[in-house]
Amino acid sequence: MNIYSSKKVVAIGGGHGLGRMLAALKDFGSNATGIVATTDNGGSTGRIRDCQGGIAWGDTRNCINQLITEPSISSMMFEYRFRGQGELDGHNLGNLMLTALDNLSVRPLEAINLIRNMLKVDVNIVPMTEHPSDLTALSMDGRWVTGETNVDDMTEKLRMMDLSPEVPATKEAVAAVEQADCIVLGPGSFLTSVMPPLLLPEIGKAIAENTKAKVIFIENLSPEHGPAGKMTLQEQLEWCERTCKARKIDIVLGNAPHPELEGLWNCVTTDLASPNRDWRHDRLKLQQAIRAQLA
Repeated sequence: MNIYSSKKVVAIGGGHGLGRMLAALKDFGSNATGIVATTDNGGSTGRIRDCQGGIAWGDTRNCINQLITEPSISSMMFEYRFRGQGELDGHNLGNLMLTALDNLSVRPLEAINLIRNMLKVDVNIVPMTEHPSDLTALSMDGRWVTGETNVDDMTEKLRMMDLSPEVPATKEAVAAVEQADCIVLGPGSFLTSVMPPLLLPEIGKAIAENTKAKVIFIENLSPEHGPAGKMTLQEQLEWCERTCKARKIDIVLGNAPHPELEGLWNCVTTDLASPNRDWRHDRLKLQQAIRAQLA
């Protein structure tokens, strides 16, 4: 039986890492779903949120960009970034298009589907929530910090993270997790891409209760900055499992061996790096690694 038509894969994260993962899964077509973080408050996305409200669109746009297989005027429009003087400088047209659809009272998921259809993207892309929310973090000294960019700028380790305000998960995201044969966490910024969707109780619960799915954690290839860079791999895995109601991660995929985790997790060492940029995951190697775990 063809693995691409018989298995459903869900990848959770944000930005470049999730986009890379979804590009590796594109042969699964509509059997692949990306659940995208919506808490970014930096760059063009942050400026739009400041003046228009709504969820963060940047990570979703990034994922769609990496799934475009047929360059066209439409795709060039979606990827266009304004340059020059004034308020438009640095804004991405794709972010503005998605914001405009949101302002027209189109559901954020329907806005994404309109763009996906226009750009011939088969993989499902679902925002983790359709309600605005920000990442919050508690430092070791008891100080709460709000906003993804502020969390990234923290110099100390974190005690915990949350979302403010509390928002519901997108029901399609929960359904995708419930039906998945494989759930992939990462690669990507651990605290600001991988963790935000897991902080939604419905997503954590759905992962915990889907006992047939294989849960795979994919390590980053280069060290992170900020508080995420101060975490060990064991701490990251424990954070994921805690938000998923103690659901055990089945496989940890990475470039380097982890003898210190022997007996705790099944760590599989495999080359995932792009040949010309060793800090970036190679799409084909990711695809082969996921296929091997589904076989």
